[in-house]
Amino acid sequence: MNQYQAIIIGFGKAGKTLAATLAKADWKVAIIEQSNTMYGGTCINIGCIPTKTLVHDAEMQHDFAAAMQRKTDVVRFLRDKNFHNLAGLDNVDVIEGRAEFVDNHTVRVIQATGTRELRGEKIFINTGAQSTMPDIKGLSSTPGVFDSTGLLNLAQRPQRLGILGGGYIGVEFASMFANFGSKVTIFEAAPLFLPREDRDVADAIARILRDKGVELILNANVHSVSSQDGAVQIQMPEETHSVDALLIASGRKPATEALQLKNAGVDVNDRGGIIVNRYLRTSADNIWAMGDVTGGLQFTYISLDDFRIVRDSLLGDGLRNTGDRQNVPYSVFMTPPLSRVGMSEEQARASGAEVQVVTLPVTAIPRARVMDDTRGMLKAVVDVNTQRILGVSLLCVDSHEMINIVKTVMDAGLPYTVLRDQIFTHPSMSESLNDLFALVK
Repeated sequence: MNQYQAIIIGFGKAGKTLAATLAKADWKVAIIEQSNTMYGGTCINIGCIPTKTLVHDAEMQHDFAAAMQRKTDVVRFLRDKNFHNLAGLDNVDVIEGRAEFVDNHTVRVIQATGTRELRGEKIFINTGAQSTMPDIKGLSSTPGVFDSTGLLNLAQRPQRLGILGGGYIGVEFASMFANFGSKVTIFEAAPLFLPREDRDVADAIARILRDKGVELILNANVHSVSSQDGAVQIQMPEETHSVDALLIASGRKPATEALQLKNAGVDVNDRGGIIVNRYLRTSADNIWAMGDVTGGLQFTYISLDDFRIVRDSLLGDGLRNTGDRQNVPYSVFMTPPLSRVGMSEEQARASGAEVQVVTLPVTAIPRARVMDDTRGMLKAVVDVNTQRILGVSLLCVDSHEMINIVKTVMDAGLPYTVLRDQIFTHPSMSESLNDLFALVK
């Protein structure tokens, strides 16, 4: 049986970064990945990188087939680079196979040629998340139904694309495929579109999508899916829709089912997420969990921060923990992108703070005129008494870059006036923060 100081299950952001760091500290490390198409993790292979590459090419109105090929080339390059970054280290063994626990120190790896067992002093789980499948008749057996991974590998653009689920993944794919020229219909079971966003922001997003030709159906009670004449039939009580492809965008859940966690004494919640403390330790003292598998925020940068916490526990002073995180931003890469940090207006008012809300139309921003995209709005919520920024929503070109500036100011506890009076380059989208916060009285 092979002995290691650290066994890492999963080649995601936290796992691969931890493997390299421990190896450089002279630890003997094994990193297990069940698929050679997933070196580098979800983001590189089936998440952020391929989708954002396609978003870019769709915005540039590139040919669909050419865009798909470029996406494939980008992914292959980064996957190969990630593999060799670890495989090239003397004290790291990269092992392909499906891992399951025998006990809290022993991992069985199931491979095409048989099984092998590894023993580790410390074990780190970074297996990510997987798509969920709603309980709808015919959904899992109908040709032309895809999860996001399958849709990213289409050879031909669907003329008509249906999307089951109007959340952030659904919105991003809807915007992308509409830009490629597909007729897109979103089927959202809930009565509200993007319920985590304020209504004015969600309504602005809906207008942008509809202006692209996207049909948005709320309260969509899809009861069955079937195939007819090569098309996917989506049956609802009062109508049937026919599409060439249907994307299941109903969310993702922690990928823990095959790990046999009970054998290691690792507890999970009702959604299969591994339960961890603030230092990412599980209920087994020598096992940690990082990234999407804990059931928290599913962002690559959270996985990276999880690595920092574990690194500090192993090689530092052991003080860093999840409670240190402030104001985690997120971006939805529709066109134009939505980015938000902090509280929504609704959350801020519910907190009991005395707030002022200001909004700025993108039409007022010179740089947006230069870039020929004046769609969207900027919105900020400020605490009147402390002058602190409680939250910001940016629906505009380059919002994914601008939001990081806002986060830095919020984390530093600085007043909104810092952004109101900051000197920015011109013409830039960032300088619109001058104008937005100048509206605060």
